[in-house]
Amino acid sequence: QVQLVQSGGGLVQTGGSLRLACVASGRTFSSHELGWFRQAEGNEREFVAGISWNGENTYYSDSVKGRFAISRDNEKNTVYLQMSQLKPEDTAVYYCAAHLGLLGSRYYSRDDIYDYWGQGTQVTVSS
Repeated sequence: QVQLVQSGGGLVQTGGSLRLACVASGRTFSSHELGWFRQAEGNEREFVAGISWNGENTYYSDSVKGRFAISRDNEKNTVYLQMSQLKPEDTAVYYCAAHLGLLGSRYYSRDDIYDYWGQGTQVTVSS
């Protein structure tokens, strides 16, 4: 089993930056593919970023490419989402997620294949 605990959300002005962290407990963290999703009020949950078990492959939604960066530290059992040049449309509850096993590139964006989820953290970007 894996438990995911998130931190780092908050309120920021347009153009600002925030860093989200997700700390995992349990064994075999390094064997998990990881992703970040978000859900704005009234919208469906959407894929934000993904990272392979060794950090060599990363994936981003078109809306955040060039602004967000996903990374992981397997020694600390932590995955990060560095968010820069934030926009009001980035306002949402952000969730980290973990999948045990290997994913092809097309599967990182599918929320239904992830095994574990963080509790979510609010990110609000003011105009």
